Amino acid sequence: MTAMPALFIGHGSPMNTLEDNGYTRAWRKLGKALPRPRAVLVVSAHWFIGATAVTAMARPRTIHDFYGFPNELFAFDYPAPGLPELAGEVAEVVKPHWVGADRDQWGLDHGTWSVLAHLFPNADVPVVQLSINALMPFDYHLDLATKLNQLRKRNVMIVSSGNVVHNLRRIEWDRPDTGADWAHRFDDKVEGQMSESPADILKVVEHADYDMAVPTPDHFIPLLYTAGLAAADKDARTLLRGYAMGSLSMTCYGVGVEGLVCEEPEGAATLPRGVPPDQANI
Repeated sequence: MTAMPALFIGHGSPMNTLEDNGYTRAWRKLGKALPRPRAVLVVSAHWFIGATAVTAMARPRTIHDFYGFPNELFAFDYPAPGLPELAGEVAEVVKPHWVGADRDQWGLDHGTWSVLAHLFPNADVPVVQLSINALMPFDYHLDLATKLNQLRKRNVMIVSSGNVVHNLRRIEWDRPDTGADWAHRFDDKVEGQMSESPADILKVVEHADYDMAVPTPDHFIPLLYTAGLAAADKDARTLLRGYAMGSLSMTCYGVGVEGLVCEEPEGAATLPRGVPPDQANI
């Protein structure tokens, strides 16, 4: 069986859920071109905890893990079913690593549903989330990704949701759809590494702009899962690039997506005025 595609999506502001802009149109176009999977396994920057776990409930709830946004966003529901049997498969394929089954605590956070609302707007594809273990080094996540790769041959699409560049303390309100020089430099370095040798993605940690682009690891680690999958396939393609508010990269990558390149969009969603960007949990 041909392996299901894998994606890294730069998700940006939760407002992308509701807005019609260049990125959301590109995501919807991508979703229409993708094959329909049996299920989606999502690695979201927003389930960043001290353990490796997977959602194992039949009906995951929609989590609104932010504040200061319009009521319309808090009212948004993404009622995709879960797939408990996939949780068991994840635990099996990553052995000897241990993965716990979360049957009643988490659900689908906005790192997941803000993207899937456009890729699969009918919410009719089962969704399972895999947590990011905050206690583990980067090498652990790359290794986990290589083990998860076999799920792609079981008709499971693996979607990682984060941002290559994500520094909320350097938000520039007057640059809604452009990036600072340092953001461009680091994003360029990552694109080159993903294109040439995704297995060596950790070389980007040595880049001069890494500390500015990645002040915390939560939004960067999802990229490592896509890099690990790309290393197994020896194939990673840039789907689109762009920036928001100076210090967010909206770049997206695909594995096994030959022919599915999106045009470079403009106009990412920004934060509502008055929301402290480093506390809004985007």
